[in-house]
Amino acid sequence: MPSRTPETWTHGAVMLDAEHTRFALWAPDAFFVSVELDTGDSIPLLPQADGWFMIQTRCPAGTRYRYNIDGELEVPDPASRAQAGDIDRHSVVVDPHAYRWRHTQWSGRPWHEAVIYELHVGALGGFQGVEQHLARLAGLGVTAIELMPLSQFPGDRNWGYDGVLPYAPQASYGTPEQLKHLIDSAHGHGLAVIVDVVYNHFGPDGNYLHRYAKGFFREDKHTPWGAAIDFRRREVRDFFIDNALMWLLEYRFDGLRLDAVHAIEDPDFLQELAARVREQVDPVRHVWLTVENEHNQASLLEHGYDAQWNDDGHNALHVLLTGETDAYYADYAQEPTEQLARCLSQGFVFQGHINRHGEPRGEPSGHLPPSAFVLFLQNHDQIGNRALGERLHQLAPPQAVQAATVLLLLSPMIPLLFMGDEVAARQPFLFFTSHHGELAELVREGRRNEFKAFSAFADPEKRERIPDPNAADTFEVSRPELEAQHAEQLASETLYRQLLKIRREVIIPRLPGAQALDAEVLGHGAVSARWRMGDGSVLRIDLNLSDQPVKHTAQEEAEILFEHPQHAMGLLQQGALAPYSALVSLTHAANLPNITGERL
Repeated sequence: MPSRTPETWTHGAVMLDAEHTRFALWAPDAFFVSVELDTGDSIPLLPQADGWFMIQTRCPAGTRYRYNIDGELEVPDPASRAQAGDIDRHSVVVDPHAYRWRHTQWSGRPWHEAVIYELHVGALGGFQGVEQHLARLAGLGVTAIELMPLSQFPGDRNWGYDGVLPYAPQASYGTPEQLKHLIDSAHGHGLAVIVDVVYNHFGPDGNYLHRYAKGFFREDKHTPWGAAIDFRRREVRDFFIDNALMWLLEYRFDGLRLDAVHAIEDPDFLQELAARVREQVDPVRHVWLTVENEHNQASLLEHGYDAQWNDDGHNALHVLLTGETDAYYADYAQEPTEQLARCLSQGFVFQGHINRHGEPRGEPSGHLPPSAFVLFLQNHDQIGNRALGERLHQLAPPQAVQAATVLLLLSPMIPLLFMGDEVAARQPFLFFTSHHGELAELVREGRRNEFKAFSAFADPEKRERIPDPNAADTFEVSRPELEAQHAEQLASETLYRQLLKIRREVIIPRLPGAQALDAEVLGHGAVSARWRMGDGSVLRIDLNLSDQPVKHTAQEEAEILFEHPQHAMGLLQQGALAPYSALVSLTHAANLPNITGERL
């Protein structure tokens, strides 16, 4: 892999001073490129080595422009910092230093303090709409918000994973300055801000790179979304690494969540990205790097990355809570309780184990700290990829969901909530887009065909009931009401508030240096897990997600941190763990014999 040199161009329109901008486009398959300004000027870009075209010209912030390829096609800047509307509109020159930050002393939060709240910006009313929820979330006990992808996509409704202009915040959400204001305001509330980035593919509509920069892709490797990104090329690597640095340095995001890195064919790209981030971000800042990775590569979490979304934990919990075993849940159908115990004691469930396709998946993870795993009961995928977008509390006994919530919020793993969890939101979260024409039809039919493997939708007539992703109503019904209005919603919010207070006061201070000890299967749906905390104390969570009591014994000398329901401890003292219950206790180091600091 050729190293980056000082002569390597930065993609896009970079302001040199208040009046001058350098335009640079990597277009190795073009013969001629010009930049067309909204002033009416057409300025040829000068060809450079290695397929670059560049020009420095008088051009202030706010100027709108497009690139003209070979006099045949006008395209947006693939590194556009903002769009004047949709992807078919002009790109806009942006001054990255125009915003005046208010909370300049903010340096982030240590990773072990993370309590993450994932949200969709569009569903909450854009950047300004999200700001209205910051004080409430901070008061609840959330310490970080995670924004689903922001990169410009076609139309004004989308999950964000169809983005085609990775540098441009979605115009229908607000301006770059409004995004910075949101981040700045979050910092004022003590909230870190993460953004979900998609570096494994471009969306299907509005991507013109195949016309003038085929080198972005490799036809010998394919992902579920088409030709794989060719990270062997220096220009391609820099396009995405510079994008990561833009979010962290210019927008002052506190972290990135990298989507589906298992679809990135060049793993050393991930290592370089992490290394460049760690090198260029001020070391006094806490910057978090997390991944989604079906390959369960524990080795990636040893070098540069803080954690992985632990789908294994969710899937085992979901099977126990709902009994659903269709499609990918089939991997957790036979021994979900044993798999949950393995998750709590070792991190991943699949650590080289054979999956339903007869293939080994994952790497050993028991040596990693529990904070290397992000645990959740649901997220955008697990709700939105259901045909009807139902939330967990609509699928499982409420008492069981509450017990699982105790595990989520008080285990040493990093908890992630999805918007609306805290108030048991009644609105679904559906898959939505705003495509048109043939693509809209393909997306609609593709969505319905996804559910052939689910018994409830094996009948084609039943699949017709699946909401059309392109219908405006599909988006509108997915906008959650986040103010508790009913008794069960108030009870849910109270539970979250109580548990997060315990996490803040008791669990978080002891997380550095924590290590899993063991997890015992007590019966179907019931486990007892223990962790050695950083101060030598032992945290224990007894959990029963079944509707039957199971035999178990209380732990002497332990401080009870939380019991659900309120009589859980009383039954445990009688040798039984109640149905749908969770009991959390802490045995202080002074009450533990033979403390050596080693695993029991």
